[in-house]
Amino acid sequence: MNERLAVYADRLAADTAMGAVTLLVGDLDGMTRYYRDVVTLQVLSAEGDTVTLGRSGRPIVVLTHDPALRSAAPGSAGLFHTAILFETQAALAAALYSVARHAPGTFTGSADHLVSQAFYFTDPEGNGIELYWDRARTEWSWVHGHVEMATLYLDPNRFLTDHLTEEASGGATAGDAASVGHVHLSVGDVATARAFYVEALGFDETATLGNQAVFVSAGGYHHHMAMNVWNSRGAGPRMPALGLARVNLALPDTDAVGELGERLRHHGLAVRDDGRTLTFDDPWNNLLVASSA
Repeated sequence: MNERLAVYADRLAADTAMGAVTLLVGDLDGMTRYYRDVVTLQVLSAEGDTVTLGRSGRPIVVLTHDPALRSAAPGSAGLFHTAILFETQAALAAALYSVARHAPGTFTGSADHLVSQAFYFTDPEGNGIELYWDRARTEWSWVHGHVEMATLYLDPNRFLTDHLTEEASGGATAGDAASVGHVHLSVGDVATARAFYVEALGFDETATLGNQAVFVSAGGYHHHMAMNVWNSRGAGPRMPALGLARVNLALPDTDAVGELGERLRHHGLAVRDDGRTLTFDDPWNNLLVASSA
């Protein structure tokens, strides 16, 4: 085993990030319009039954048409939300303003989480979305290895007043970079989620809400992924349905991908490896794909 593998044998590489989230959708045109015209993503490619949307050339959401599927049953495991991270408050305010103008009924809430400011929505097929901005890491507080987060009131109208510039409302930030900051899943139980995502996959636990939710990350981020049971306690493996198709993990290099494959196999998990990417399922049949960035 080389020195790098020895150092990182049981953890994901510190510079791991989230890649695009793929959704199976029933109405490809309608969902494309929502993510393009409302959420303010750009169509990066459209080929056959698949449309990829993102910002500055970076894929964020991939929509794949599968009209034979139906919505998942209430209480099922799956996607809680895809969280899109904006680099400035002005760009976030412009996206929030766009939703307020074009689809205000999809807004579901907002919160100041101490580490971030976040606004929540539900797309036309029931998939959760978070649009957010991070405070500087120097402003985050850590206690005994856990980051301090909260759910404080955040007035969306005041946020717009404070941060929406005339230029941004006119589209000046439309090309600004954004990315998938984190992915939040609905799962059946937190203990099983922790065993998979922390002990096997190699994320660090950064916060927990008892037996309700666990937050995990690589490299000291507040969270790259989270798993909760708020709508899905006791849920078993997912059945084919509209919604989440896959979560992509962007690892820094092929060594990190190989190391992850070794670790997953060590934990007895089935891994499909084509030499470039690892494909594997979590305990609820949520598909994860890891590849080098």
